[in-house]
Amino acid sequence: MTRFAFIIHPMEARDIARKIKPAKFVPAPILEKLLAKKKPWVQCEVSGIKGINGAETSGFLVVCPATAHMLSTRPAEDSYNMISDAIALCEREGAEIVGLGAFTAVAGDGGVTVEKRANIPVTTGNSYTVATAIEGTLKACDLVGINRSEAVLAVVGASGSIGRTCSQIMAPEFSRTLLVGRDAARTEAAAEGVMRGEATTDISRVKEADVIVTVTSADTAVIEPDHLKVGAVVCDVARPRDVSQRVAKTRPDVLVIEGGVVKVPGKPDFGVDFGFPPGTAYACMSETFMLAMEDRLESFTIGKDVSIEQVKETQEMAARLGFELEGFRAFEKAVEEESILRTKAARLQPA
Repeated sequence: MTRFAFIIHPMEARDIARKIKPAKFVPAPILEKLLAKKKPWVQCEVSGIKGINGAETSGFLVVCPATAHMLSTRPAEDSYNMISDAIALCEREGAEIVGLGAFTAVAGDGGVTVEKRANIPVTTGNSYTVATAIEGTLKACDLVGINRSEAVLAVVGASGSIGRTCSQIMAPEFSRTLLVGRDAARTEAAAEGVMRGEATTDISRVKEADVIVTVTSADTAVIEPDHLKVGAVVCDVARPRDVSQRVAKTRPDVLVIEGGVVKVPGKPDFGVDFGFPPGTAYACMSETFMLAMEDRLESFTIGKDVSIEQVKETQEMAARLGFELEGFRAFEKAVEEESILRTKAARLQPA
């Protein structure tokens, strides 16, 4: 049985305070300074993963002592060193392949440097993240009554690896696609390979879209309530989230889902609560599980690019092993049918 490891980290300083109560009285910058002094540690064992074809795996979660803010604002070499230290711990504990979670997959060059320094294969999980984001978004469109051939798609963070591939695969389903990015030249380049695609750096233009997939590497929310069209569907793949909590509070007409929540086959015990229903995990984690189950000791998804071929290959692996999309979630809660019905009703109202 091939053993895996998966690297996680606290998304923000207040996550530390949830675990260590006195920390809630400590300012975030001080918490981050204290965190930077720690070494990575094994958080828990993961067991019970068994595919419908009998393939199995087990492994463990390792914590990289850094927040998303630390990984995104410190010098790249500092981030590489922190992630490499975590990978080295995975190696010492017997992992044969390791997955990079959240911002450890984003920092610097998207895993390229740390993979070169590692003695075991490394994957970001972005290929299966794309696959499940697309599947979930299209399913949500059908549920709220969006006619995709007449609808506008917006992809926020379109010049990044996940956003670019989402745009390429999804654009043929829609009347036109807005590719939204911070860098004009990179976003224009991404739009060249997208059917009926248009590049923009103006985030307010997402209000033109019926469907939004947002996948930036920002460490704060980029989608606010006034950015969204009535009855829109938003798939937020980013960690930390791109969609502001204010959307949930003030826009009941909008359906927000999280990309990449997957039902894992067998009776998995992750040893930690991700806020998901039992037996479910992020797609990026699931890609690591699948590679281990198929004894594929290779750095499957690395760097800033994800190809259409890689997306399709993870879909095929998922079908063989029994991984599948598990409902919708948003803001740490299951999306209730009432939310879907409200969005559907909002779309039926006269403009």
